[in-house]
Amino acid sequence: MPHKKNIVRDISWLAFNNRVLQEAADNTVSLKERIKFLGIFSNNLDEFFRVRVAALKKMVLLGKKAKMHLEENPQKILTQIQKLVNKQQNDFEKIWLEILEELKNKKILLVNENKLSKPQQEFVQDYFNSEVRSSIIPLMIESLVQFPVLNDKSIYLACKLSTKNNSVPKRFALVSVPVRNVQRFIKLPSPNGEHHIILLEDVIRFCLPIIFSFFGYDTFSSHIIKVTRDADIDIDNDVSQSLIQKLQKGLKNRKKGKPVRFVYDKNIDKSLLQYLTKRLGISLKENVIPGGRIHNFKDFISFPETVFETQKKTTVSFVHPIFKDCKSVTNAIIKEDVMLHFPYHSFSSVIDLLREAAIDPNVVSIKITCYRLAPKSKIIHALTNAVRNGKQVTVMLELRARFDEEANLDWKEHLEEAGVKVLLGVPNLKVHAKLCLIKRRIKNTTTHYGFISTGNLNEKTAELYGDHCLFTANRNIMADVNRVFNYLDNPIKNISALQSCKTLLVSPTNMRKQILVLINKEIKNALEKKPSGIILKLNSLSDYLLIEKLSEAALAGVKIKLIIRGICCMLTENKKFKKPIQAISIVDEYLEHARIMIFENNGNKKVYISSADWMVRNIDHRIEVACPVLKNDVQQELVEILKIQLSDTVKARKLDNLQRNEYVNFGQKNAVRSQVSTYNYLKNK
Repeated sequence: MPHKKNIVRDISWLAFNNRVLQEAADNTVSLKERIKFLGIFSNNLDEFFRVRVAALKKMVLLGKKAKMHLEENPQKILTQIQKLVNKQQNDFEKIWLEILEELKNKKILLVNENKLSKPQQEFVQDYFNSEVRSSIIPLMIESLVQFPVLNDKSIYLACKLSTKNNSVPKRFALVSVPVRNVQRFIKLPSPNGEHHIILLEDVIRFCLPIIFSFFGYDTFSSHIIKVTRDADIDIDNDVSQSLIQKLQKGLKNRKKGKPVRFVYDKNIDKSLLQYLTKRLGISLKENVIPGGRIHNFKDFISFPETVFETQKKTTVSFVHPIFKDCKSVTNAIIKEDVMLHFPYHSFSSVIDLLREAAIDPNVVSIKITCYRLAPKSKIIHALTNAVRNGKQVTVMLELRARFDEEANLDWKEHLEEAGVKVLLGVPNLKVHAKLCLIKRRIKNTTTHYGFISTGNLNEKTAELYGDHCLFTANRNIMADVNRVFNYLDNPIKNISALQSCKTLLVSPTNMRKQILVLINKEIKNALEKKPSGIILKLNSLSDYLLIEKLSEAALAGVKIKLIIRGICCMLTENKKFKKPIQAISIVDEYLEHARIMIFENNGNKKVYISSADWMVRNIDHRIEVACPVLKNDVQQELVEILKIQLSDTVKARKLDNLQRNEYVNFGQKNAVRSQVSTYNYLKNK
């Protein structure tokens, strides 16, 4: 049963998304980045409704049983969500209007269908006829007995058609905006020194008379609407179906999931809005959100960059100094542990390691876990090359990576065609650990080496996500990695393999137990007046038992410092804590994605990197790994990086009990922006 003295997970998540919105509001951030943050905010909110709000709605149907799983009445949480989302939507609109004004000052204009010059009108009509028209299928919705299923990720123009003299009865129609086939941002012929851009939906608006010419209407009003659907894939227990069949069926059903949110242009014709909500079966009181003229703002993550003055990136990734001049990444790793810190260090070293293994005649096998891969994955390319060179390659491909299921089904087919052995996971346990094990045999000597990472093996996200990857040939670590792969290869036969791990902390077998042991040791040290302290860096902290144990440690006098990017359900302020908890969240150019645990341990620090957040799902319902960092200088490097982050005075917000997201100001004369300082620290090394 959840502890009631905690922040509701979903409310804490909305506070996190508000931090993203703060970045969009910050006029010290470049215009290009501010628009991108609006896109990220919008995309985050879509996923929140697809997953969390959909789950809460199901909880409402459970009634009293829901209280067993939630800290509050689910309907009460949904009401809070509605209130907060509406407020954030209003803030979003204000920020967007400010950005539009600043774009205008830089002579970048978003032009709608009513503000086109004569040459632009001709361009838009030609563009519509050549690029757009073939993708348009208008739906006369009043004449349809079965209302069409509105695609979850699409936007629609809801149109009211009429005539000036009322000679023909008014009609309602829907036009899907074909953003999958046609780019959303279209550059228009512009006066010298200016950049005029029109959105695809405004091109369609301008051409409504062409689309509906057949019906004889001469007056049109059109407004954007969007439906968000329940994205949960219900994997039932039908053993006669394979996981692949279930996923394929689930992906089809997801497209028809129950609507959980309806967003619309607040200027829409009232009779049309009433008609749509009625046909969609959505109550006006429930997650029906009025907004501005533009929706699906996630597309603005890809706002045309060429209209902006070229700006230097804050940081440019570089090859780790140990790998820079060495002939072989493999030989360097076998000699000593090396840790890469993305996106500051280049991800190319990971690719180099796998490429070397693919052509090394002494390499016998490669085993790797994959969760989210890049669209044109160099990881996969290296692995398929390894098969061609006679290596045994095993890929644990987690098909249930949310919103990447389809891509992973395609990768499965591609890998199997290349001769790779593909493992598809464990029933009821999602595989989220990021591991690689390479076996090399020279004469009678076998060496195991590889890496353990906090983030996905994805060269694209490695440019944007802050993660850590430990390259090692440590026997004890690699023996445990081998045990994990043995378990994944045959979970029923090798059930004891996970329980045999001695060096790694592994979910769901021993991670919770070992974390509690480590915290208890800090409590004991604090009570005995010995050096004690815990530093945690996580994406999310919502596991009530672990939060309770952290509170116990703070009450005992353990110095606790938290860097939590997203959800933080812990009430970090309590007058009874012997030492106040320092709790911050950093939202900046790069997504802080790493998980690190540091325990003071009476002056003999224990440092771990991990794939697991402190959430029930990660600790009890996934295969996750936390790996000790044993080499002193690598340990120290991580400690220094966290010190830099804890001293951030530019992008850090306090995680207080009221989730106010106030910026941290430690009163330093020289402002510290931790992502820039971390880059400089690593570059200078």
